Amino acid sequence: MSSNRLDKPQGKLKMPFLHQEVEVSTDLRESNDILDDPDALKERIAADGYLLIRGLHDKEAVLTARQQILEKLTTKGMVAPETPLMDGIFNPEYPEPTSTGSMGNKALTQLPAFKAVVEGAPVMDFFKRFLGGEARTFDFKWLRTAGPGSGSPIHYDIVFMGRGTQNLYSCWTPFGDVSLDMGPIVFCLGSNRFEKVRATYGKSDVDRDMIEGHFSDDPLEIVAKFGGHWATTTFSAGDVIIFSMFLMHASLVNTSNKIRITADTRYQLASEPIDERWIGEKPKGHYAWKQEDAEIESLETSRQRWGV
Repeated sequence: MSSNRLDKPQGKLKMPFLHQEVEVSTDLRESNDILDDPDALKERIAADGYLLIRGLHDKEAVLTARQQILEKLTTKGMVAPETPLMDGIFNPEYPEPTSTGSMGNKALTQLPAFKAVVEGAPVMDFFKRFLGGEARTFDFKWLRTAGPGSGSPIHYDIVFMGRGTQNLYSCWTPFGDVSLDMGPIVFCLGSNRFEKVRATYGKSDVDRDMIEGHFSDDPLEIVAKFGGHWATTTFSAGDVIIFSMFLMHASLVNTSNKIRITADTRYQLASEPIDERWIGEKPKGHYAWKQEDAEIESLETSRQRWGV
């Protein structure tokens, strides 16, 4: 894997998004210029819904974690034999290319090198300054190891973790460089101001309401009906993007031959209420949603009920 920063794309590009090709812009704004100004950061995330920060994590710490994760994936057979480990080439014989089943897998999320990144001083100190007090992170960590063909549908995070404070933020960390063909995270800019969606879907709880969780399978429908536009960028080891619970996002489809390794972690003030599903030595997680006997309301029915 190259140690050089990926070239940042310019303009708008047609990219594979769920079941179709969609025009996606590459105009995500970087916030390194205001990194030492918490008030400016708060104003920006309130307006834009996200903060793109280059090099927040220590790059060598990220690459050390990447190595340990790939070593574990090699033992599972996910990494192509006789290829350079750090390239993370997907083994085409692996039976589950689109699975992101590493989420919450303690064999990976308890790796010391992984925790050194997502619970390390750079990110915890950032949130302490940004939030204005001692910060904490959920004990449960969403680590995704996504092979070719992987993508995720469009959603707000709040419906999965909204039982504590609303002053909660997601942090997306790539464990290695992520080029556009690897299917990075993609945002609907402006969706944090979709007031009717926030007041309906955004008030839902997947374990209480037994809904599908995502809001749409059609990125073009979102823009046509509600506004905004889709945007992404390339990422290098050490970069993060931090975003609010009410910014619609998904991931583009991984069309490369590589495993995309990323983590979603959540941060809040330690003094504020926390969602009990995601804390403790054995977080209970989604105890009702999509369990074997769960009866899930269809997305079409939910949206009719919400009037959106």
